[in-house]
Formats: sequence, structure tokens, C-alpha cells
Amino acid sequence: MEVLETAKLELNLRNRAFFETYLTTRSEDFYTIEYQVNSIKSSIAKMEQDKEYVFGVFLTSTDDLIGIVSLTEVVRGALQSCWLGYSLDKAYNGRGYTTEAVRLVVDYAFQVLKFHRIEAGVMPRNTGSIRVLEKSGFEKEGLSKKNVLINGKWEDHLHFVIVNPDD
Repeated sequence: MEVLETAKLELNLRNRAFFETYLTTRSEDFYTIEYQVNSIKSSIAKMEQDKEYVFGVFLTSTDDLIGIVSLTEVVRGALQSCWLGYSLDKAYNGRGYTTEAVRLVVDYAFQVLKFHRIEAGVMPRNTGSIRVLEKSGFEKEGLSKKNVLINGKWEDHLHFVIVNPDD
């Protein structure tokens, strides 16, 4: 697991400024190997409890970790829903990797995990992420005003949803 922890830390360090544009503010501890070890252990425990699922995006040619796709905020019972999140190394943006990974995770979420609905939020200026969601079959449901605190500012987010076609 040490290789994965190091790869995850390197991914975040390489893309720190880029990710900070779109993601919630992270403490300095986030950028340490200890934090990444605990993060991976926590993710594994949450997967075992059906609370969260995190998937690595690896280049098949090199096995390099270039991104992460996650399903969080899992709600079972009458809703059977979760939230989708993803981040990709800036050097690989615009090549279809995120769309391919999101499509695979959505298919897995519907076919294996049996979710009924997957939701995602994206800032209106993040056109690349909007394209990923649209190409992956998500539809815009609306706008959540001042929804997420990013870099000290409350940011609006477009609300996207995809529903399991088998339901």
C-alpha cells in the first residue's frame, strides 16, 4: 500500500494549485504521507461499511495514478443515492480519461452497488467538469447558490443527476 500512498500524495502535490481552484480548502497536513495513509485506511473502512467508494484512475501503459473518482454521502433505504466526485492530474485533462473513468464508476454504481440516483455538483465556470458530466449521461437539475466554501468564498454549484436506467 506504500506505493499507493506515495502516488496519491504526489498527485495532490503536483496539482495543488490546480485542485485548490475547485476543491474545498485543505490543511497543510493533507499534503503529508501520514495524512494520505490515514485517508486510504479511512476510505477502505468506509467501503466496508457501504458509506463511501473511492476508485483510482491509472494509466494502463504505466500504472501511474492520475486521478480519483469517488462515490460519497451514500444513502440506502428509500433513496439509494450517493454523490460523485472526481479529480484528475492537470497534465491529463482534455483527453477523455475522466469521462471514461466516470462512466465506468457510474456503471459499477448502478449494476453492482445498486444505486438508484447519483448526484454531482460543479461550479458553473468549470466547463471541463460540466462536459464530463454531460458526456456521462448526467442532466442538470438546477443551481445551488453559495453552496460550497472554496478558498474562503461561497461558490455556486450546478446540480447534476443521473438515474439508474434499469429502475
